[in-house]
Amino acid sequence: MELFPALTIGWANGWIFQVTFFILFGIFLLTCSKDVISRLYDEEGWNKLEKAFTKVAKIFGLIVLIIFVFSPLNIGSIEFIIGTVLIITGTIGFLMALTNFKNAPLNKPITNGLYKISRNPQLVMMYLTSLGNCLAIGSWTALIIVSLSILAGHFRILGEERRLTEQYGESYLKYKKKVPRYFIFF
Repeated sequence: MELFPALTIGWANGWIFQVTFFILFGIFLLTCSKDVISRLYDEEGWNKLEKAFTKVAKIFGLIVLIIFVFSPLNIGSIEFIIGTVLIITGTIGFLMALTNFKNAPLNKPITNGLYKISRNPQLVMMYLTSLGNCLAIGSWTALIIVSLSILAGHFRILGEERRLTEQYGESYLKYKKKVPRYFIFF
């Protein structure tokens, strides 16, 4: 791992993982109804602070995406191997969580599949993928930026949870008591 990787244009850069992730995500979205996509990107009821922090998280995400695109993969290192495993696990988990989301009834909170172990499995898996890419390129800077994005993204979660509590009431409150916000005890 190094503080900041040498940015170059090349075939063996972190963009390979990112493009694969976004292609799979795009193909998945093509299978979704407009109602599911609308539910996926719903920001109704969020306050200004939550929206602002969500934008900050997206800016950090864009910065780290640029670093991923122009950073060579640290092929052959243990970090690359661990990072690749995290990327594959995160991508598969992300698609599983999206499938759970897509197949859930629109009038109830989503509680099946990965939503049984995390109230936010899509974000957890997306962050796992990003952390894996940080390791695969061997960059502390990317890791710090992803961490800042995760912290800012927490406010998005707070907005979503407040909105879901308003929308689903007692059934969502019961779900919140049973399932951690992120994973295991977080």
